[in-house]
Amino acid sequence: MSGGTTNKAMDFATFNSINTFIFDVDGVFTNGEVIITEEGEHLRTMSTRDGQALVIALSAGYNVAVITKGFSAGVRKRFEYLGVPHIYDKLHEKTGAFDDYVQKMGLMREQIIYMGDDIPDLPLYEKAGISACPSDGATENLQRAMYISPFAGGKGCVRDVIEKVMRHQGRWNF
Repeated sequence: MSGGTTNKAMDFATFNSINTFIFDVDGVFTNGEVIITEEGEHLRTMSTRDGQALVIALSAGYNVAVITKGFSAGVRKRFEYLGVPHIYDKLHEKTGAFDDYVQKMGLMREQIIYMGDDIPDLPLYEKAGISACPSDGATENLQRAMYISPFAGGKGCVRDVIEKVMRHQGRWNF
């Protein structure tokens, strides 16, 4: 895996129409590592700053959804605690959940930024107005993402993308 901050001559004006953030979980909110207990429970860590950025985006009226193939009661509780209203988990593939959410919310492609770090996220890159990736994403994702955060998964990439969009729109007012 490699990282970088080059963004393929991305036109940041495309941030103007973003009103929806959709995120993968493992490798985006987390560093992609899983600690497995003797009981078989999978434990992860998440950045509180990423969580704070979610709360700020939700408070400002942005749509937020999480789409993940995995399942963890603790991860679900964390997103519920933060107020994320749309959590899709335990998926075999992500495209159906993405399409369901877009239809339910009446969204257009150019309104959506999607951040994912690995191969199962690539089909959603094609469906979002802006595809984003943490700096330590899989090679294929780094090659195809329109925006590559300078931050790694679990280390501020979520905060970075939310803050970038909101600052660009003049809505990060602190």
